[in-house]
Amino acid sequence: MSEPARTVPASEVLREWGRIGVVGFGGPPAHVALLRQLCVEEKQWIDGRHFEDANAATGLFPGPASTQLAIFMAHHVAGVRGALVGGLAFILPGLLMILVLSAAYLGGSPPDWMRGLAAGAGAAVVAVVVQAGVGFGRAALDGREGAQRVRAIAYAVIAAAVTIVAGAWVVLALVGCGLFELALRRSGWADRTMSIALPALVVAATGLAALPDLVWTSLKVGALSYGGGFVIIPLMQADAVNNGWMTEAQFAGAVAFGQITPGPVVQTVAVVGYAAAGIGGALLAAFVAFAPSFLIVLIGGERFERFRQNANARAFLDGAGPAAVGAIFGAAVPLLAGVTEPWQLGVLVAAAIALFAGRIGTVPVLLGAGAAGAIAALAGAAVPA
Repeated sequence: MSEPARTVPASEVLREWGRIGVVGFGGPPAHVALLRQLCVEEKQWIDGRHFEDANAATGLFPGPASTQLAIFMAHHVAGVRGALVGGLAFILPGLLMILVLSAAYLGGSPPDWMRGLAAGAGAAVVAVVVQAGVGFGRAALDGREGAQRVRAIAYAVIAAAVTIVAGAWVVLALVGCGLFELALRRSGWADRTMSIALPALVVAATGLAALPDLVWTSLKVGALSYGGGFVIIPLMQADAVNNGWMTEAQFAGAVAFGQITPGPVVQTVAVVGYAAAGIGGALLAAFVAFAPSFLIVLIGGERFERFRQNANARAFLDGAGPAAVGAIFGAAVPLLAGVTEPWQLGVLVAAAIALFAGRIGTVPVLLGAGAAGAIAALAGAAVPA
């Protein structure tokens, strides 16, 4: 990939990346499209082929891919200062919005309409997660035949089971499946694969899990998530609920807030941080979750293309990627625990029909579900705590 141009003023990066941060509703697909429109079509700072290479390469790294792409493109056009300015401009608008929602929803006694909005949108999130799993699953199986396809399905099933039974440890399933696939391709023997994978899993379980709970949860989201924004749900869910920071219903509402605000979906971690330790916890969680993306780009931005072509990295992600899909499907099960009222079940069914049959976008579906929940709460319907 070519050297950074370093010609665009930081003020222009602030303005353009900030605009994307404000209008970037719809998750990673919308972010990629907006960045391409800006950098390739409007400003012609990079050609289409290099942009697609950058998009593919950033997608191979753990963490929020669209955030890393935004930081990388800012680095390409304006160097280190551009990466810092552009990354923050992309992240902060949505983060501020979600902090306001967190304070209103989790602080003190939220009004009935807001509790209903979160409960309605939280019910619809179950359908959104399943839809995401279907889409990612098709992409993960595309081009795989025979034994590779069988292994991919097995990785997905393993991660789904771990997510349902012991969600806090799903990251070990992702890493384990990646190491298994890597060792299998390098040696061809499953015995050697397990000799490599098991010690790594033990180290991860005994070392990383010793970090303070909120920092560990945020680190998993920012540095150990493979497969896109929805993978953060199983990585956070068990920690948020088992540590007593949030109820199942509150967590489902937090995921919905992360979907209906602009910018990266990973901002949901700030809601979990707020529930754990107030505004300080929200800012700490956001910092820990987003810091790896900045470090990855600043340290290795110009090596993305070589990483993309690295056979070992590709093999690892061929194992971790399908496992991430399984984790997404598995997350739908505990999320369903937050759907406790009959009217929520109706919202869930309507959302599923709108997404799968009507092919309506995620954001309109969640906003509609939230409006239905707010109306139900104002009409006196019971809302889960």
